[in-house]
Amino acid sequence: MVTDDNRVRHELLPNGRYVEARGQRKRAYEGRYEVDGTHIEYWDDTGFTADGDFVDANTLHHGGMILRRKPVTP
Repeated sequence: MVTDDNRVRHELLPNGRYVEARGQRKRAYEGRYEVDGTHIEYWDDTGFTADGDFVDANTLHHGGMILRRKPVTP
C-alpha cells in the first residue's frame, strides 16, 4: 500500500509483520499487525501503536494518510 505521492509505503507481510518505508528510508518502521474485519492495528517494535481502517479492498486510511494498494506488475 502506498500514498499517492509514494512517500509512505506499507508492506503487510503474510506472517503478521509489516515494514513501513518513508521517503528514502526503506525500513523506517517495523512491527506486527492484526486485521479484524476492516480495522488494522499496528504495534511497532519501538513501542508505539497505530491503527487504520480499510474503506475498501484497495484503500487504507491510516494516521491521516490514504494508502492505496499498489498494482502488481509481472
